[in-house]
Amino acid sequence: MTIDAAAPDKAQAEPLGYRLNQLVLYFLKLGTIGFGGPVALVGYMHRDLVEQRKWISESEYKEGLTLAQLMPGPLAAQLAIYLGYVHYGVAGATLVGLTFVLPSFLMVVVLGWAYVAFGGISWMQAVFYGVGASVIGIITISAYKLTQKTIGTNRLMWVIYLSSAATTVITESESVWLFLGAGLIVWALRTPPWKKAQNTAAGLTFSVLVMIPAAKASLNQLLIQIAIFFTRAGAFVFGSGLAIVPFLYGGVVREYGWLNDHQFLDAVAVAMITPGPVVITVGFIGYIVTAEGAGFGAGLAGASVAALATFLPCYLLTVIPAPYFRKHGKRPGIVAFVDGVTAAAVGAIAGACVVLGRRTVFANGWTPEVIKIVILLVTIGLLLKFRKLPEPIVILGAALVGLLIFPFVR
Repeated sequence: MTIDAAAPDKAQAEPLGYRLNQLVLYFLKLGTIGFGGPVALVGYMHRDLVEQRKWISESEYKEGLTLAQLMPGPLAAQLAIYLGYVHYGVAGATLVGLTFVLPSFLMVVVLGWAYVAFGGISWMQAVFYGVGASVIGIITISAYKLTQKTIGTNRLMWVIYLSSAATTVITESESVWLFLGAGLIVWALRTPPWKKAQNTAAGLTFSVLVMIPAAKASLNQLLIQIAIFFTRAGAFVFGSGLAIVPFLYGGVVREYGWLNDHQFLDAVAVAMITPGPVVITVGFIGYIVTAEGAGFGAGLAGASVAALATFLPCYLLTVIPAPYFRKHGKRPGIVAFVDGVTAAAVGAIAGACVVLGRRTVFANGWTPEVIKIVILLVTIGLLLKFRKLPEPIVILGAALVGLLIFPFVR
């Protein structure tokens, strides 16, 4: 399989209304100041690139959005990569992807350094005391909105949604096979394979080799583990950026024990208060996992490996099928598979809200922490009443509450 560096639209006679450097600068800006999560980011792209600047056509935008929903990985990053590919091929996709992710990556590395360096200081513990409960409220509202948007009144979608949510709550982890199975079930029911002789199969294999010379063997082994786990996360997690939360929790907390519950919620909080894709929390996780006792260099290596391993699959799964998807992406079978996978992904997010909420509110055995319950409920109430209220402002308020309350509860 070969990929032509020139996108199909380059052959059109009509000149483009923009240059590649203009598109790159736009995504650098969006990655630097684009708050609000994946739904907001894809909305900004439509408003700016389709409606206002008219660099991208409505049909090209819809094709990119559909492909981003079909393929695993972070929704906003994949759409950005596709829009870079539309007129400037692989070069455009690569530059757009890098500039979109780089600002938030640098931010989480700085926050990771501060977290490791000053994590034992009471003010930082106080900040995350309030922020952790607020993050649960934000994820809950996101799950609610996604449920309304994607599930609707379809009974089959509700069965898949509830099954995925229950599985996540019971196992406290995310099942990739449940996602794929959900997609295949909907595909089989909507477009029965026995009615058509045509069938399509595709396989993808990813391998990651991490070589860092002059480093301790234990660090090398840890980096390889990080590379393998986060490649799985990037290659098999469907849905919006929040869909990766239950998958990460099952791996970094339960499977490997790299973080405890409080540290994991802190990592999710960092993703919420920084612009760009929510999935960039992997950089923060990679930093604090490797930096403890090893210093900034090891932390930077861990953050870089985690981010590269997460975003490389989504980059490849956008660029490689892009020319073929433009021809075949609207087939009923593909649409049905996407619907099934999306329902399972949203169900997993809802289940993760229960798991993380239970572990946050009942942090001290079976005695609930009333202050955290209040912060959680206030967060939900504010976001429901003021629908355009920026999430970073809510988190900032929760941080201030934590600073005031923490001395009295600890």
